[in-house]
Amino acid sequence: MIRKILYGLLGLGPLVVVLDRAGAGDMTLFVAAAAALIPLAWLIGEATDHAAYHTGPGIGGFLNATFGNAPELIIALFAISNGLTEVVRGSLTGSVVGNLLLVLGFSLAFGGSGAIDRESSLTSLGLVAVATVVFLIPAIPSWTGDPDRESLAVLSVPISIVLLIGYVATTWYSLRRHHQLQAGARAGEGSGWSLPVSLIVLAAATAITAFVAEILVHSLETFAERAHLSDFFVAAVIVAIVGNAAEHGGAVVVAYRGQLKLAAEIALASSAQVAVFLIPAVALLSWAIEPLALSFRPVELLALGGSTVFVTALLWDGRSTRARGIALVAGYVVVALALFLVGARNP
Repeated sequence: MIRKILYGLLGLGPLVVVLDRAGAGDMTLFVAAAAALIPLAWLIGEATDHAAYHTGPGIGGFLNATFGNAPELIIALFAISNGLTEVVRGSLTGSVVGNLLLVLGFSLAFGGSGAIDRESSLTSLGLVAVATVVFLIPAIPSWTGDPDRESLAVLSVPISIVLLIGYVATTWYSLRRHHQLQAGARAGEGSGWSLPVSLIVLAAATAITAFVAEILVHSLETFAERAHLSDFFVAAVIVAIVGNAAEHGGAVVVAYRGQLKLAAEIALASSAQVAVFLIPAVALLSWAIEPLALSFRPVELLALGGSTVFVTALLWDGRSTRARGIALVAGYVVVALALFLVGARNP
């Protein structure tokens, strides 16, 4: 049923493009674009998963890590081109926190009691913790003066390279294992799409996502103003949730079906991917547009660090309960409220 609904919602992507060309208002465009990104993100995930049947687990893991984050990456690059650096940083940190607290929380709440992979979980949490500490290097100097000055963007380059190297070195095996778990869970579904079909669907979905993401970014400021919200909050909460919506739903469905280990793996591995893969990748790619400094605000780093410590404390024994899931969701509500209260960065 869910798959049929998502297939039906794919028509929202072309509709958003038509609305934009017809001169629809920014409020309408933002809501429609946000809704359209959900099935597009799901379709990109489907295409990469089916392609992985033919490429093997190693390349399949790379495809999942790269194209699974395509909507967030595209949104970030368009936001950079529009000078919305706070939106970029907010959406990326919001994505990490959303995976750690919201996705994992709902997964545990729906999955109930059971065991999770303690070693894999702590590895992902360790990567997020390391990234948070490393982000302090360019972030602390940015708390005074211009947070987007070139010296901080230059400082962000070696930091990004180190994080990417660390990500490849520590998660290659985890990505392969994650793909194998997914493949095992789909063993009864057949061999999947052919490789050419998978790649064509992937290319088409990514192209449409690019158009929709551009519309979303262009309408974001107007939406935030009329909704009486800061651009930062809209990016860190609304855009971050939308960019991961399909993946979020997938983890919860997997947990509800009793595959709690896989659900926790999806949520925690995704948070690590964003922290030590997507954020550095955006920082490096931004030099082709406008250099982005990893000048995260104190509230963002507190949210990252606090969420990591909270999840580590709850999952230290490698066990899951519904109460722990509810606690994680409640933790996300607290973080979202804090992001709302701090609003935009003071000039």
